[in-house]
Amino acid sequence: MQLKGAQILVRSLIDQGVEIVFGYPGGTVLNIYDALYEYRDEIPHIVTSHEQGATHAADGYARSTGRTGVVVATSGPGATNLVTGLATAFHDSVPLVAVTANVAMDLIGRDSFQEVDIVGVTNPVVKHNYLVKDAAELAGVVREAFVIANSGRKGPVLIDIPKNVTAELAEYTPLPRFTPRPAVPPREDELQAAAAAIAASKRPLIYAGGGVNYTDATESLRAFAEKIHAPVCNSMLGLGTMPAGSPLFLGMIGMHGTATANTAALNCDLLITVGARFSDRVAGNRQQFAADAAIIHIDIDPSEICKNVEADLPVIGEARECLEKLTAMVPPGKRPDWVRELLHHKAHNALPIASSQAEGGVNPREIIQKLRQVVGEDALIVTDVGQHQMYTAQYYPFTRPRSFITSAGLGTMGFGMGAAVGVKYGSPDRNVALITGDGCFHMNMAELAVAVSNDLPVVVLVFNNGVLGMVHQWQRLFYGSRYAYTEINRKTDYKLLAEAFGALGFRIATPEDILPVLTQAVASGRPCVVDCIIDQSQRVFPIIPPGGSGTDMIFSDESDQ
Repeated sequence: MQLKGAQILVRSLIDQGVEIVFGYPGGTVLNIYDALYEYRDEIPHIVTSHEQGATHAADGYARSTGRTGVVVATSGPGATNLVTGLATAFHDSVPLVAVTANVAMDLIGRDSFQEVDIVGVTNPVVKHNYLVKDAAELAGVVREAFVIANSGRKGPVLIDIPKNVTAELAEYTPLPRFTPRPAVPPREDELQAAAAAIAASKRPLIYAGGGVNYTDATESLRAFAEKIHAPVCNSMLGLGTMPAGSPLFLGMIGMHGTATANTAALNCDLLITVGARFSDRVAGNRQQFAADAAIIHIDIDPSEICKNVEADLPVIGEARECLEKLTAMVPPGKRPDWVRELLHHKAHNALPIASSQAEGGVNPREIIQKLRQVVGEDALIVTDVGQHQMYTAQYYPFTRPRSFITSAGLGTMGFGMGAAVGVKYGSPDRNVALITGDGCFHMNMAELAVAVSNDLPVVVLVFNNGVLGMVHQWQRLFYGSRYAYTEINRKTDYKLLAEAFGALGFRIATPEDILPVLTQAVASGRPCVVDCIIDQSQRVFPIIPPGGSGTDMIFSDESDQ
């Protein structure tokens, strides 16, 4: 049958299993919005407050559900507003499909109103992009975009459609729902070499990243770790792959990781890395990271092997398949001395509760631990970027995969509120809490209006210390306490602000406030903002200085000189 290009686009999204679209309308994209309205009973559309928020919403939806997020925007500034969200998803390997409209073909290249070469702009931050010049190609392009976004190392894909193409009539033939391209199976010789190294190892350490969390390989990881009796540490995106209460779990590794995880990396004789890329926040000093260990690197992306840290034993393949094959190949391990040594270290090197509270306020650790008590094990926790993000990674006891939603690779301030909206749409029956800072919240607070307008009961905890906390901490440690433009001291009353948006507003100012306020907020079933008064002298420890190794960990303000 003959349909307009915009109708073909929307019908194709439905064919590919899309259940929700986030976006913001505009002039060149009106034909697409007209089609979205026509098919509104089959594919709901959520209007956000800003296109960047729409991209983060699609990202949060994808991370928490495992499905593909979809975002729609108009040309020019609408399209460029997607770029930060696309880069966020690209860094963290999140499957997104972004659809932008552009000016008509006869206007392209003429500096037309709201014209931008968004294909050229986004080349560095997407897996692939398209400029569709023929409506007859749309169905095939849409299906291929979903294939690319979900095959191999996942990531965002952009489809740019000139306005005249969205109005063209073309033949539409429904295409079957996409299936990802099958991963290349790991080579037998690579698996055998890795299995032999594991069997011979006396002090193995597993370092698991987001590639385990986002490929449904958590059960395979846990079975593997238990069989070889090896402790596990995580990158930030890997949190949730091992239950926080497991005796084999050492916590997060890297700049703000636990002393035990970083010590284990210094002393292991074999580092088994699965679905992680040795970022500079983990391997600050690449030459000294796990310098005395042989390194097995399991990753689906061959370009990651030896990119940051030299791998002795590479295994190219999908995490779950590699782990299951290795589990079948290796003998059961018994390494009581190594595990006992690390458990002893863990027991005697617990993360500090926090630094001085001389100025009053509430301890971040207490808030996070009581939040877990109130929201339950099945909750989804979203963060922005900064000290509050690291407190959450350190103190929240994640036990389930895909339960920690955060911008890790790009470190995008302003990610949280939009992402929380998408997370709640993806999991309406689960509690969703956003932990943010006062600096981050000012970047994305407009998306609170989306939560209120759509009756999404997201609980927002604003860790309010009047400063840009993480940068302020770096200025204290590495810049001679010269607090250049980080003591922002906004005068915003977050409780009144919440009420102005139509949400409920609360404040936590003393330790006695924490449990009753959080209980009331979660039980309300409404969007809530909780102003959490935090003393700005609170720091995130330990910290490894940039370019440092596990031997350089700083544990307090007093140990920084």
